[in-house]
Amino acid sequence: MLSATARPNARVVSLLQQQATMATLKEIQMRLKSITNIGKITKSMKMIASTKMTRAQRAMDAARINGTAATALLKHAGTQPAEGPNGAFIAVSSDRGLCGGIHSSITKNIKRTVAKDGPAELVVLGDKCRNQLAREFRNNVRLTYSQLGKTVPSFLEASLIADAVLADKDLAALKTAIVYNKFMTVISYESTQMPVVSAEALKASPKLAAYETEGEVLKELHHFLFATSLHWAMNEGHASEFSARRGAMDNATKNAGEMVDRLTLLYNRQRQASITNDLVDIITGASAL
Repeated sequence: MLSATARPNARVVSLLQQQATMATLKEIQMRLKSITNIGKITKSMKMIASTKMTRAQRAMDAARINGTAATALLKHAGTQPAEGPNGAFIAVSSDRGLCGGIHSSITKNIKRTVAKDGPAELVVLGDKCRNQLAREFRNNVRLTYSQLGKTVPSFLEASLIADAVLADKDLAALKTAIVYNKFMTVISYESTQMPVVSAEALKASPKLAAYETEGEVLKELHHFLFATSLHWAMNEGHASEFSARRGAMDNATKNAGEMVDRLTLLYNRQRQASITNDLVDIITGASAL
């Protein structure tokens, strides 16, 4: 039996333990509520990404048809790309994140090629790749574009970008490749380089005379083929981005659910321990009387 002097100390210790347990339970409860809300947000973002991915796939299919037709035209005309390493790259990304490493894959593709073939000029579409490439190639970035990826890329946007690139004579004279994420399936994509045919290579096509394209018509054809390729790459990247975002949000929702389960179990254990301690204190106090 506890002595009279020991009883107050025991009550103080018990009170302190109860306060610590209550603080721990409150912290767990707040964290549990926070992660539950995060799970609801990521689930909503997954549903939105799924809806937008379907719309992006339809636009990608239409752009892919145009791009395939342009490729068939160049193949039939016997157009050969220029020899040697690429002198310029057009990186196709967007301004938005929360989609895994889809933007990093484009940056890594360009870095590998530059490390192998030497420095190149850069045209960057989207803030994500611009921020990544500017760390090492700030002096090589010639043109940048932002506010991309919010809606389905249009042919007008691709045409304006193509006109700006071709208006720079030093940039237009370089062998250029478009670096983009090619949509494979709803769960996979692949960083790909699409070569851009120069005006000189198009003019030197052996079978181009069959299409009766000369002078200004040939120049407009080159602009159209460049814009078509860029529009194709932008739509492929747009669909890949929503596919990656859907997968990222799905994983985030699953992780939030697992954390909620673990915290719920921990909360129940702490609560049960607190109730047990209270019962022990009641029994101890009753037996001390």
